[in-house]
Amino acid sequence: MRFCTIFVSGIVFILASGLLAQEVKLETKPLVLPTYEIGEPELNPIYFTGRVYQGAQGHIYPYPLYDVLTDNKIDKTYKAVYLENEFVQLCVLPEIGGRILSATDKTNSYEFFYRQHVVKPALIGMLGAWMSGGVEWNIPHHHRPSSFMPIDCKTVENRDGSKTIWVGETEFRHRLKWSVGLSLYPDSSLIEAKVKIINRTPFIQSILCWANVSVHCDENYQVNFPPTTEFGTGHSKTEFRRWPIDKDKDISWWKSFTGGPASVFAWDFDNDFLAGYDHAKHAGTTHVANHHIVGGKKFFLWGNNAESLIWEKMLSDKDGQYLELMVGAFSDNQPDYSWIGPGETREFEQFWYPIREIRGVKEANKNAAVNI
Repeated sequence: MRFCTIFVSGIVFILASGLLAQEVKLETKPLVLPTYEIGEPELNPIYFTGRVYQGAQGHIYPYPLYDVLTDNKIDKTYKAVYLENEFVQLCVLPEIGGRILSATDKTNSYEFFYRQHVVKPALIGMLGAWMSGGVEWNIPHHHRPSSFMPIDCKTVENRDGSKTIWVGETEFRHRLKWSVGLSLYPDSSLIEAKVKIINRTPFIQSILCWANVSVHCDENYQVNFPPTTEFGTGHSKTEFRRWPIDKDKDISWWKSFTGGPASVFAWDFDNDFLAGYDHAKHAGTTHVANHHIVGGKKFFLWGNNAESLIWEKMLSDKDGQYLELMVGAFSDNQPDYSWIGPGETREFEQFWYPIREIRGVKEANKNAAVNI
């Protein structure tokens, strides 16, 4: 079975096609990125900082603390791993936490994840230094300790013509092993992410499992929760907003958040998709997953305000504002931890693909995104 992407007014189809399959390219090559250097890690073990971090206490050890930033910018060469077919190109950086650096819709050159052109860390991660953009894998905590560190990487060529980049690690603190397999298929714009988490210990462990997906945004950007969504909630479900019109504001638009930073989780989520759409670029991003497993749907933004300009300057040189379209498995809020038993393995899959020329999304699955 082969797949192709067809754009019709109001609908994006990813359909079976009898056309000759286009080969998926998989290659590893150097990528030079301007990089702001960080200082040497703290030599002394830091056992506990007293910091509470979305339900996770600020335990650093056995990791080092990276809390010294510099203004020294150099050109640094990274190992970049690319997946590409005729529709999309994906770039992964194993040396920076295995994050997706970029995902480009080749039909219109739209970056359907936020593309950073500089590595400019700020003190946001659990260990300090953290960079924005692309897709960050947050297992077993939000902004996990190794988010700015090298992790393992493996590439696989599959019999069906698809090719896969696996990234993952055995994390130091709880000895949990996790991996994410990113696959691209011939004649398809779907990016498939298979996630596997293994508790290798004889103890029950807590886990938070979210993908932090960033997208470019400005006054033209709109978040698309499913039409059945009537309310949004904040962290820990302590406050609620009506969706999408709350206190005479349409809060589905980035431009409506003129106060400080905000997080909005879809409440009582019973659909399988989340999307965002840039009305000026006539393009957007769709996520699809089984909502009984991946039930967390959230967006975070610094907002349309002076404070957001400070964070824009701290995290990027010229790439502008971003909004996070986060998706979480085994929980629907942060910090809403799940549990994984001794020797237990958990697996699930989720998908992303670009959309264009449909002015938003009312329904979506792996085959099509529809706006009526």
